[in-house]
Amino acid sequence: MQSSFQNLLNRRQWLTQSALGFGAVSLSALNWQQLQAETSQGEPNSYLQYPRRAKNVIFLYMDGGPSQVDTFDPKPLLTKENGQPFKMKVQPTQFANNGSTLGSPWKFKQHGESGLPVSELFPHVATCVDDLCVIRSMTSEFPEHTGANYFLHTGHGLQGRPSMGAWVTYGLGTESQELPGFVVLNSGLIPPGGLACFGSGFLPATFQGSVFKEGATPVADILPKNISTSAQLRKLELMRKMDRSLLAREGPHDAIESAISNYELAFRMQSAVPELMDLSQESEATQKMYGLQEDWAGTKTFGQACLVARRMVERGVRFIQLTCPGGAGDRWDQHSKLIDGHTKNARSVDQPIAALLKDLKVRGLLDETLVIWAGEFGRTPFAQGADGRDHNPFGFTIWMAGGGVQGGMSYGATDEYGYHAIENRLEMYDLHATILHLLGIEHTALTVRYSGRDMRLTDVHGKIVHDIVKS
Repeated sequence: MQSSFQNLLNRRQWLTQSALGFGAVSLSALNWQQLQAETSQGEPNSYLQYPRRAKNVIFLYMDGGPSQVDTFDPKPLLTKENGQPFKMKVQPTQFANNGSTLGSPWKFKQHGESGLPVSELFPHVATCVDDLCVIRSMTSEFPEHTGANYFLHTGHGLQGRPSMGAWVTYGLGTESQELPGFVVLNSGLIPPGGLACFGSGFLPATFQGSVFKEGATPVADILPKNISTSAQLRKLELMRKMDRSLLAREGPHDAIESAISNYELAFRMQSAVPELMDLSQESEATQKMYGLQEDWAGTKTFGQACLVARRMVERGVRFIQLTCPGGAGDRWDQHSKLIDGHTKNARSVDQPIAALLKDLKVRGLLDETLVIWAGEFGRTPFAQGADGRDHNPFGFTIWMAGGGVQGGMSYGATDEYGYHAIENRLEMYDLHATILHLLGIEHTALTVRYSGRDMRLTDVHGKIVHDIVKS
């Protein structure tokens, strides 16, 4: 006869067996991300192997691919040979409508104590160069938008893998219990590849990006429609009973458990989101700095997103991605009318980005917030047609700031035309490995068993770029 102690249930068994297992599901949904956050700060997980330099990430996604030779990688030879036949061997391009050498229509000037050159397109960001690490040797394996977007966001050129934001929140959890750990602030443009760019892939669905649209009500049904709180709570209890019945029939199921978790989070968001989006709480000087009073609609839209991103960092949201506003040409994808399109896109994002960097710095948040500015690829140094630039995955520019990155420096180089990366050539896997490193994560150790193998953001590749990390 077994002793009575042997017949006792432990806490996990009791939660699993009582109330048709719903207690265990709710506990897991409510506590998983908080437990991950606490573990990452206390007893380390196996993949938390480095000092955490960054706690949060803000990814400023420049949809379409800004031209490196018109923004942060000046090439005097292009200006000298403008209009002449291009002298290097040309790789196959997306549209094969290749013209002559095209010099930048914008002048470059050195800025800050570091003397980093920035074009006239970014007069506000130019005032922040001493906080920027400008990487001029990024490459991509994909010359078209959808594949390149999946590669940038997920480390794989096909749909279905978890995004950076999903991996980061899966590995670190979030410090906010009222807001999602991974938020996409949509300023108007969802990138080619769609919402799968922000998806959770084979990770639990709770880690996919939550898309917030512009305005006071960024999420559908965020304002309670019930007359009383008690009425709403009765509705939630009815949903819980229905979920219990479904779980009893189906057993453990990610989609069901994620839906339950999302219901619980949505309830808490109903009080947190309206307060988050109420930018009237910010001073007039802050609103003006971000461009909320500008005439150009793109500046106001992106300025609101940047200001909300800062407020999310203050509230513990782990990974925040911003998309570009519409109405400024064809994204950054200027196959024609380069001057018109790049001018409008830069006007939309320049002032808000500079305000975000300065605001984070003043509030003591930049050191622990990694800010990334990147598109999926760059542009050709020769013309497409007469006045555009085609896609160029062979060498392009991104930059990072804060979060343990050395400021006021450039890393890597392209050739004298800005066509191919020739010095410290980086792949997307290297960028992802370095981002995870700055968050304290060893990229080879953060894995999930799926389809018979251990999957990770960097696949079987990736090297940490130690030269850009603060010592």
